[in-house]
Amino acid sequence: MDLSLYFKAVDATLGGVERDIVSDQQLLSRVLFYNPEEPINIQEAQLAIIGVPEARNSYRNESCAMAPDEIRRQFYQLYRWKSDVRIVDLGNLVVGETVEDTYAVLADIIAYLLENSVLPIILGGSNDLAFANYRAYEKIEKVVNLVSVDSTFDLGNETQPIRSDAYLNKMILQQPNYLLNYANIGYQVYMNSPADLKMMEDLFFETYRVGTMRKDLEEVEPIVRNADMVTIDISAVRRPDAPGCPHNSANGFYGEEICQIAKYAGVSDKLTSFGIYEYDPTMDYGNQTSQLISHIIWYFVEGFLNRQQDDRFRDKEAYRQYSIAVSGALDEMVFYCSRKTGRWWVLVPIISKDKNVTRSYYLPCSKRDYDLACEDRISDRWWRTYHKLNH
Repeated sequence: MDLSLYFKAVDATLGGVERDIVSDQQLLSRVLFYNPEEPINIQEAQLAIIGVPEARNSYRNESCAMAPDEIRRQFYQLYRWKSDVRIVDLGNLVVGETVEDTYAVLADIIAYLLENSVLPIILGGSNDLAFANYRAYEKIEKVVNLVSVDSTFDLGNETQPIRSDAYLNKMILQQPNYLLNYANIGYQVYMNSPADLKMMEDLFFETYRVGTMRKDLEEVEPIVRNADMVTIDISAVRRPDAPGCPHNSANGFYGEEICQIAKYAGVSDKLTSFGIYEYDPTMDYGNQTSQLISHIIWYFVEGFLNRQQDDRFRDKEAYRQYSIAVSGALDEMVFYCSRKTGRWWVLVPIISKDKNVTRSYYLPCSKRDYDLACEDRISDRWWRTYHKLNH
């Protein structure tokens, strides 16, 4: 793929900051900026930053199209990590004549990066770009677990045109369908209709209220560990911490909490794409939101650099195994705990038509799931996955 056909190279001086006055330890000096006149081997990169200045399908947030470079200005002032990482900034995508053209090109580019084992970090733009991200997995015929950090479900309905607050239904109805699971982290119940909540339950999707997550943020880790793609709508952050968004409220995640969630996402061995959307620079105060987003990206990369590759299960000696008889389960519930990281998984049986267990799904979980099993209780996480896999 000739990337020069699709991207406008970003100004590496970021509005006048000269490289010779920037420390070689700051990210401006550590990231490779794509230059069409000097092609690079994309396979040499680990992470690729993509700016997508597209907001024509936004809901009352057209100015979020200006977000990518504002985020960059803050991000490249930060200092490097302890370990080296190969990041290329591909620049800003040249948007299509129509929004659908932008979706199609973005999906092609993300699919190309995925096939070359490069993880894209997408700087939106509006939240409907998550639909293009999903379609990239469709192109490579990979089943997707999507985790959305958002105050709303953005469900929409089958007759409504796609919009930043109405795209999930399009993923559900897309045929062939590659969406295995959707999990929302941080929804605010008063911002979602009872009908949408009921639909989430009927589809066995996972929904976690912001207050529940804030009580024990560690419970976010197994949720994002099961994700192929994670999207963050900055409206999930409380307005005092992120004023640069028209859709957030007085409640939501605090800045340090959203950074911790991003780090959990980065450390997930399974995760292969990450996007941040809905930042409006015209509403920002003192660059507060762009700074926070730059920190979110920084923590995501720090997590990426600490991946442990403990989800392969090739060496069973690397795990402690626990088998527990639980009422209501088809058989004993089997848990694995990594000796290396202390992370947990539970097996979910997949039942054939003749009622035999054909194989098992390794579901990321927490010690809380194990503790519930010891009390003869089955976690909602296990039940939802069981019903989804055997529906």
